[in-house]
Amino acid sequence: MANRIDCIEKSDRKDPTTAISHVGGLNADGSRWRISQQDAIHRIKTGQNHFYVQNGTKTANVVVAVSRFGNEYIKTVADDYEPNNLLSLTSCLLA
Repeated sequence: MANRIDCIEKSDRKDPTTAISHVGGLNADGSRWRISQQDAIHRIKTGQNHFYVQNGTKTANVVVAVSRFGNEYIKTVADDYEPNNLLSLTSCLLA
């Protein structure tokens, strides 16, 4: 199932090095969903869900990446579009 991510949570929104803790979006019935980054990673790796970010007409798929320290995190596939797709989303607390 494909889920559009339209908000994120992180401890310091202005610090680009702070990891995303949660992502969220809108269900078909209008209710909101919110899951941890670790849950999103698990769902992507097991094929349970496919996530994407949409900015206007541009869509970027969300994938699992590994930092140079061996930590898994989510990011969008490079699309040559600025700003960063995930980090530019609003807070889930405001959505």
